[in-house]
Amino acid sequence: MLIPALKNRVVAVAALVALTSCTVTLAQTATAAPRAAELKIGLVNTEKLLRESAPAQRAFKKLEREFATRQAEVERVAKRFRDSSSAFEKEQLTLSDADRRTKQRDLEVLNRDLQRAQRELREDENLRRNEELAGLQERLQKAIQQIAEAEKFDLILQEAVYVSSRIDITDRVLKALADK
Repeated sequence: MLIPALKNRVVAVAALVALTSCTVTLAQTATAAPRAAELKIGLVNTEKLLRESAPAQRAFKKLEREFATRQAEVERVAKRFRDSSSAFEKEQLTLSDADRRTKQRDLEVLNRDLQRAQRELREDENLRRNEELAGLQERLQKAIQQIAEAEKFDLILQEAVYVSSRIDITDRVLKALADK
């Protein structure tokens, strides 16, 4: 057990060490403040770039063209299923049991084909969209990096809660992508 006087000295030394550490931290912060003021920071709204940039617009139009015929085919099958289903609803009371079962099986097969075609189309579209987005993001990153190097930015962020228009460089990146 420590003697009360020694215990007070230990507490005093610990307080002095803590105070010295705070002084050093304050001194370091004071010298770092002018350097922090010299930092050039920019922010890019990647969502806006993916929505409005010329390469993004071209990529999404390309995807639409690429899948237009398959989408039209799926819509034709869906219409055929709706029409057949509607016709079956109207005539099912007048059909024999065997004919009704046959038509129900045909509708079930058509429905399965429709669901499979829709699922495959969605999967293929998602796969191609992800491929296009990967290439697009690579182009966006290169454009951002070129602007950062040309204009000597120290830091460029891609997300923030609040952004001053003074540091938002999204429009510059959009312009750089439009020029390519």
